[in-house]
Amino acid sequence: MKAWEKAKEIFQSEVPQFLADDNEIFWEEEMSGPEEAQDILTKVHWHSQVPGSRAHEMIVNAAIQATENKGLIVEGGMELLEKGLKAYDDNDMVALHKYEQDVYNACYAAKKDEDSPYWKQTFYDTFEDYEKAVKLPVYDVDLSDAYDRFYAGWLSQIIGGAYGTCLEGNTGRAIREFYGGEVTKYVRKPNTYNDDITYELALLLAYKEKGKDTTAYDIAREWTARIPSGWSAEEWALNNLRVGILPPESGRFHNPFNEWIGAQMRGVICGQLYPGNLHEAARCAWMDASISHDRNGILGEVFNALMQSLAFVKKDTREILEECIELIPADSEYGQVIRFAYEQCRLHDNYYDAWLPCEKKLERYNWIHAYPNAAAEVIAMYYGENDFVKTLSICGGCGEDVDCNAAQIMTILGTILGSDSIPEYYKTPFGDELITYVRGIKKMSINEMAKYTWDVARALK
Repeated sequence: MKAWEKAKEIFQSEVPQFLADDNEIFWEEEMSGPEEAQDILTKVHWHSQVPGSRAHEMIVNAAIQATENKGLIVEGGMELLEKGLKAYDDNDMVALHKYEQDVYNACYAAKKDEDSPYWKQTFYDTFEDYEKAVKLPVYDVDLSDAYDRFYAGWLSQIIGGAYGTCLEGNTGRAIREFYGGEVTKYVRKPNTYNDDITYELALLLAYKEKGKDTTAYDIAREWTARIPSGWSAEEWALNNLRVGILPPESGRFHNPFNEWIGAQMRGVICGQLYPGNLHEAARCAWMDASISHDRNGILGEVFNALMQSLAFVKKDTREILEECIELIPADSEYGQVIRFAYEQCRLHDNYYDAWLPCEKKLERYNWIHAYPNAAAEVIAMYYGENDFVKTLSICGGCGEDVDCNAAQIMTILGTILGSDSIPEYYKTPFGDELITYVRGIKKMSINEMAKYTWDVARALK
């Protein structure tokens, strides 16, 4: 059957209906729901609080900031923002929708700032460009008795996310002052809701079905089927995907946030699927990241995938860090950021003294951008000394997007240490249950998820 034939079948099956005089109620029902949903989403873009810590974010301002971080000039952006904020205060929804569109249009029309240092780097636009610049090693890893390493990795990621989601969106200084020093405990009753895991589960499901033939489209298809909403780069990518703009364009087209943390926060799943095979872990990460990110945003996911893959081979976080830094091109801006952070580690005796120059150097980036969080990861890997509590507290002590950083770094450390080395205090609140907002799998056994990942990794090997 052709589409026109189906349409004809539907049309010819219709018969007139007896309609009530108050027919306008159907118009009101049809229109009121979408209008309310659009108004809520637009308001959230102007003023929002992240679910875990209630830290504030303004995604419309962040769009201007992120665009300018990429060496572009957003003409009239801040003037439009101020007009939009007045419309928000006046609850003038018509004007607010207009000014939001005006801001995004100004970002899309932004002009190149010839003086920006952003344009002095080398850009890696494809995986082929990247793999020519580095030599990605492949180690032989025996997975026959490796279940506990997958379980410890997942459990540690859940712990890191639960610990950090209450702290994200704050500076390290503010966290230390408010809590009276290093935070080594959950600051409220922990739960497992976390958007990092959401996207990792989508990738895992795609690989379970397609194996080595998995494509970015297969992963993106799981996104649109299972993830109801996103934030920043992922929201823009989901909008693109739902109108047929596919990877890598879904990560590039009108997406000001494609060098933010969204890809970096989901890199470890790629390293779990390819233990010791750094080439395939990087390729997997590049493919996944291209759904929502580009250039340095993609390198963020590659970096975490490499460290996680190497965690199945080497036991020392500092050694893993040093090897993986060398696998990110030094002439990329991302490569420069992590090398700067590493150099601060070599110059200072304690993590916070190393963090402060990183915080200062990267102050023009939003706390959800990949760069300040990559620096925080470097510091946690360097100073953590393979100690679970110390590493976790360093992730908190740097601030920024704490849950994303802690979830990734603790997965790496958990893989190295094994589940018996994770203090009981951190495990007990969860039992064996992972609760998510992923359509179709809103409740999972942590043990079963670990076995699932282990099975897929063995099949890929």
